[in-house]
Amino acid sequence: QVHLVESGGGLVQAGGSLRLSCAASGRAFSPYRVGWVRRAPGEEREFVAAIKWSGGSTLYTDSVKGRFTISRDNTKTTVYLQMNSLNPEDTAVYHCAAQRAGGSLTTISAYDYWGQGTQVTVSS
Repeated sequence: QVHLVESGGGLVQAGGSLRLSCAASGRAFSPYRVGWVRRAPGEEREFVAAIKWSGGSTLYTDSVKGRFTISRDNTKTTVYLQMNSLNPEDTAVYHCAAQRAGGSLTTISAYDYWGQGTQVTVSS
């Protein structure tokens, strides 16, 4: 079992930055892939970014490429999402999620474990 806790959300002006953190506990993270998924008000959940714990390869949705960076800290079993050049369309609840190896990184239903989420609000 993996327990995930997000932090780092908040209110920021357009053009600003935030860094989200996802701390894992309960089990070693190494067999897993970790992603960030967001849900804007009135919208479906949307894949944002993911990282493979082993090897560290990453994947991003097109709308955040060049602005967001996902990374991991092996020693702290923590995954980060650095978000730069934020715009109001990035406003959402951001969830950290983990999946065992073998699933599709962009398929939300493939994630096995979820955090509670952290609110990100970008004002214009």
